[in-house]
Amino acid sequence: MTTGVVLDTTSATTPDPVDTLRFATAGSVDDGKSTLVGRLLHDSKSVLADQLEAVARASSGDSPDLALLTDGLRAEREQGITIDVAYRYFATPRRRFILADTPGHVQYTRNMVTGASTADLAVVLVDARNGVIEQTRRHAAVAALLRVPHVVLAVNKMDLVDYGEAHFACIVEEFAGHAAELGLPGFTAIPVSALRGDNVVTRSPAMGWYEGHSLLEHLESVPVTQDAASAPPRFPVQYVIRHGPSRHYAGQLVSGTLSVGDPVVVHPSGRTSTIAAIDILGREAATAHAGTSLTLRLTDQLDVARGDLVTSGALPPAVTRDVQGAVCHLADRPLAVGRRVLVRHTTRTVRAVVRDLAVRDRAGADSLAANDLGRITLRTAEPLALDDYADVRRTGAFLLIDPEDGATLTAGMADLSGHS
Repeated sequence: MTTGVVLDTTSATTPDPVDTLRFATAGSVDDGKSTLVGRLLHDSKSVLADQLEAVARASSGDSPDLALLTDGLRAEREQGITIDVAYRYFATPRRRFILADTPGHVQYTRNMVTGASTADLAVVLVDARNGVIEQTRRHAAVAALLRVPHVVLAVNKMDLVDYGEAHFACIVEEFAGHAAELGLPGFTAIPVSALRGDNVVTRSPAMGWYEGHSLLEHLESVPVTQDAASAPPRFPVQYVIRHGPSRHYAGQLVSGTLSVGDPVVVHPSGRTSTIAAIDILGREAATAHAGTSLTLRLTDQLDVARGDLVTSGALPPAVTRDVQGAVCHLADRPLAVGRRVLVRHTTRTVRAVVRDLAVRDRAGADSLAANDLGRITLRTAEPLALDDYADVRRTGAFLLIDPEDGATLTAGMADLSGHS
């Protein structure tokens, strides 16, 4: 019997009843992604009555077109495709959710990168009639590139293949091979029919051979990663505030925990000190956790400026001028070797030059075009304190900026595997 769980044994974990899961959806054009999201919202009773009435009025058929719950732009409704990232917030008694419904067309790959960059889980949708296609492989590559902790393969339109178990198993096997090539740690496969509601919120009697969770049950039970909390402490300095003879350093603790008395290192200078005080919302605190905005005061009067990174613990970042990583090119203007750019990393911005690049699926290409996935090597004018993106997302991510007009060019994820 097919369970629907492939290379993943985490789905049965009971979650904290008040936690939040951030997840993104992706699928090729006409795979039914917007309908799936609409069904999920509708059947979980997360849609207000007036929203349903508005959708019913805009629908052309006898029943409401659930895709209209997410395809909110006029151009999306006219073309019948998703163009922008649509964010939706909903909750069940077991968990809160932040949903990023991302476009499926290759032209909008950059929008998927935006939506999935902070996700704990990605739902990759495929049409059961078509199986794994090039865009499916591309979406899986983006999930692997962004190190999304959990991936769901939702095989949609099972009603159009007579709910066949063998058909589902064939698609799962093909996707599993591609996932292994990409280095995805695992995925969970669920057969669904978004149009009919099969296995979206409740399990379907039409697929008695399937013994796994419905999509919502899986979303409610999958563990929410706590990478930021367990990662090494990282505090990018955003502002320096003078208060009498002392200096307070303001910013957000993006990972780990800091406490009064902890020894710290200020990068890139490498100078050391100790935390003398922590203020949160104007009140002194003994400890601060990841995600908290605060001010720090050190025991020593160091030359600390905006863009410096305060760290603690035995796992320091790599301080380097040679940056390598995976990238997704976001701009319409191409990016070529030799191009001078600005690198924005946390609160620090430095000048750099593109030393080398490679484009996925376009061997020999000498430039990155819009929506291209690839790898890049940069040489920066000043050192950056980087973590591997796989270890700490916030301090492993960077953006390339056009120095002439400030336009965002490329999103990057640092890879320190070759750093010495």
